[in-house]
Amino acid sequence: MESSIRDLTLAPSGQQKIDWVSAHMPVLNRLRAQFENEKPFAGKKIVICLHLEAKTAYLALTLQFGGAQVCVAASNPLSTQDDVVAALVQNGITAHAWYGASDEEYERHLHSALDFEPDLIIDDGGDLVATVHRERRELLNKICGGAEETTTGLLRLRAMDQAGELKFPMMAVNDAESKYLFDNRYGTGQSVWDGIMRTTNLVVAGKTVVVAGYGWCGKGVSLRAKGLGARVVITEVQPIRANEAWMDGFEVMPMAEAAKRGDFFITLTGNKDVIRREHFQAMKDGAILCNAGHFDVEINKTELTALSQNQRTIRHNIQAFELKNGKKIYLLAEGRLVNLAAGDGHPAEVMDMSFAIQTLSLKYLIENSGQLKNHVYRVTPEIDQQVARLRLESLGLSIDILTEEQEQYLRVWHE
Repeated sequence: MESSIRDLTLAPSGQQKIDWVSAHMPVLNRLRAQFENEKPFAGKKIVICLHLEAKTAYLALTLQFGGAQVCVAASNPLSTQDDVVAALVQNGITAHAWYGASDEEYERHLHSALDFEPDLIIDDGGDLVATVHRERRELLNKICGGAEETTTGLLRLRAMDQAGELKFPMMAVNDAESKYLFDNRYGTGQSVWDGIMRTTNLVVAGKTVVVAGYGWCGKGVSLRAKGLGARVVITEVQPIRANEAWMDGFEVMPMAEAAKRGDFFITLTGNKDVIRREHFQAMKDGAILCNAGHFDVEINKTELTALSQNQRTIRHNIQAFELKNGKKIYLLAEGRLVNLAAGDGHPAEVMDMSFAIQTLSLKYLIENSGQLKNHVYRVTPEIDQQVARLRLESLGLSIDILTEEQEQYLRVWHE
């Protein structure tokens, strides 16, 4: 199947990036060695719809080493790295993606990837699954299952599941402890600030940072902001998380109040219109806005544009909106994922664990094909623990093991 990419001559640069991350992904390296011998994906076609950068590329190659035929498409046009995509094609993987794809091109790429007729899929945000269910229903009986990477995607999948509309089993990779405790917290925390700082080249210390959403991603971003010397304000809609943020030492208030105080605003909720007209109007001159949730709907760009008398790009990935009251508001990366659209995404060591969960989840789907119902399933504790153990081994760390007496003590109630 022919690929649709930007430029195959970029492959050497992309290969260098893949080689670099592969040296820092020891868990996937161990699984790759195992897969090369066992070939658990032999005869299977896998379509991956993730952020197409070097770490994702190594995931695709790991599955290929395991015997799979692999095709990739982008989950976000602004995070696609054309040289990495070219390197994948050079390695025999089919690809349909390029940086800056229009909405029409993005949709076409998804359909081209589905023309691959996959047995298994990996999705990020739910667009691939939704496209299959809405427009490519002829593939439903062929797909034996898939895995979802993100909180946003799982919200969509669980809505489909509850409505009885999900037609194949999906593994909730995002809910695995070896994923969200590390990827969402430490990965997002570091990569978001990497994207912000390399884009703006501004100091964070002494500034007020408003973080919308105190889930695991919000916790990571807030912790890193505090470490950089910022004053951190949390906005939330869930009272338990708001209490947690307060007891972690952060200020808590509604966005209407926080809008008056913030220098940086970061949304991480998975919902739409988190920052909107009344908040823009209350902001200080020079406020900087960005999103680290999945889709570019958390900051209402339509209302921001309507309030503006002028807008222009003043630096790569920075749009300036001059409001009719004379204030300027800056939006990073068009409101898309700032850590990927304006950076390289999560560190390789963090994605190593997440992508190990992905590969083992696909293996689990194959091994249990025909036995699973069309529901969203949690990753099994065995897979979660296996990835954690492999990570510890790669670090040269060991932990204690319960004695038989200790295990017996935990199983009884009368001792």
